[in-house]
Amino acid sequence: MAPGVLEFLAHRITSNVRVLEGALQRLFAFASLMGREISLDMTQECLTDILRSSDRKVSIEEIQRKVAEHYNIRLSDMIGPKRVRTVARPRQIAMYLSKQMTSRSLPEIGRRFGGRDHTTIMHGVKKIEELRGTDRSIAEDLDMLRRLLEA
Repeated sequence: MAPGVLEFLAHRITSNVRVLEGALQRLFAFASLMGREISLDMTQECLTDILRSSDRKVSIEEIQRKVAEHYNIRLSDMIGPKRVRTVARPRQIAMYLSKQMTSRSLPEIGRRFGGRDHTTIMHGVKKIEELRGTDRSIAEDLDMLRRLLEA
């Protein structure tokens, strides 16, 4: 086995020792069938599904906090009823990132944004998707926020 493979797996699969054990068994079986030594590339190829599900999960609250911080607005405004653009646009960005980066449903996202209807969330997501293509600063903000949240 190539050096660093075990450390890689230990850092990436932290949720459950059984998942780690299953991943190792699958990896050994795959290497045996292929007749190759276990490398980091083979590990990533063989265990893509396990590694993806073990990636750190981002919460809606964490997204709201980072977006509010980035746009220098209060978290209470993010959830509250204010409709001024300085609050509404960051709120829509947080809705968009919540839809993209979590597995939560639209009604669940709506509840976390002050009990908003799922159609409001759909509108916010659609608006940011449109602006992302036309407004360079929003596209850059989205990329930067996504990197911050994934770190």
